[in-house]
Amino acid sequence: MSTANVADTRENPTPAKHKAGIATTILRAPKWLLALILPLATLAVWQFVTVSGTVAPWTLPTPGSVVAAAFELLEDGDLGKHIGISTQRVLLGFAFGSLLGLALGALVGLSKLADAFLGLSISALRAVPSLAWVPLLVLWMKMGEDSKVTLVIIGAFFPVFTTVALALRHVDAHLIEAARSFGLKGLKLLRTVQLPAVVPSIFSGLRLALAQAWLFLVAAELLGASMGLGFLLTDSQNNGRLDRLIMTIVLLAVFGKITDALLSIAERWAIKRWT
Repeated sequence: MSTANVADTRENPTPAKHKAGIATTILRAPKWLLALILPLATLAVWQFVTVSGTVAPWTLPTPGSVVAAAFELLEDGDLGKHIGISTQRVLLGFAFGSLLGLALGALVGLSKLADAFLGLSISALRAVPSLAWVPLLVLWMKMGEDSKVTLVIIGAFFPVFTTVALALRHVDAHLIEAARSFGLKGLKLLRTVQLPAVVPSIFSGLRLALAQAWLFLVAAELLGASMGLGFLLTDSQNNGRLDRLIMTIVLLAVFGKITDALLSIAERWAIKRWT
């Protein structure tokens, strides 16, 4: 190859290299900025198709009307009440369900006898759809707070139970033997060696449990509630308020992400503290 051709190649990089450079530049952007691209693009498309008349307003309201519906409920004082009661139900159900899942998951993960007695039954119950529990809970507990929180507890329990049980079964046997050689056993061994070894798995289960808690909350409130975001979904549908319905879906997504982000912060702290 001549000197001129070499110089020309250097001055005109190949398309593949050019694309790689663009990709590298994009990846160097702040993560939060990249995360905003899809929501903002969706919002722009939504605004365009509704304002231009591409989609009929009774099929999809404009973003502005959805925001107006939120302010309307805020001024009435109802939105805060709906958000507050739903958040309370989620947090209570998530807390109790996670603790129960952690306890039984540890028991089944560490004891072959407990696994033989409980493993199959709990796995079968895990396959029951969320809505299938509602009629039974309503008959047992009526349509009060107990039935709704219990349904959320059921939703939060299974992800934590499954991840903890599986993780504890695969803790390094050499690590456990080394701990036992120093006199650790029983609850002390579990607390100081085994649980810290599975912290990432525990938080994976907790994050799945939190998502399940929101899903089961909506199932509970859709069928029997006078307050809450699930009730607001049903009420908006019955009254033809599509703007409020979409607003509620957006709120569920936002609050689900906020609670998951808070749990992610706790996860980073726990991993730094125990691993």
